[in-house]
Amino acid sequence: MYLLGIGLVFLALKVSALSPVAAWSWWWVLSPFGAAVLWWAWADASGYTQRRAKRREDARRQAIVDRHRKAQGLPRDRGRR
Repeated sequence: MYLLGIGLVFLALKVSALSPVAAWSWWWVLSPFGAAVLWWAWADASGYTQRRAKRREDARRQAIVDRHRKAQGLPRDRGRR
């Protein structure tokens, strides 16, 4: 997401003809978009995106369990018996 933001800023500066980006080649201005495509391809192919989503889902579920246990007056973790 950061690469897209940087690419949009570079693109706006190039189109507005503001220095120093106005003097840059279009390849340099558009390179963050290409880097973003490469990042997303790697993240999807390696499973990075799915692992992050799973981690977020697990944290959300644990927060719900903790909130319910606290409301019932139970300790957070029962531990081993």
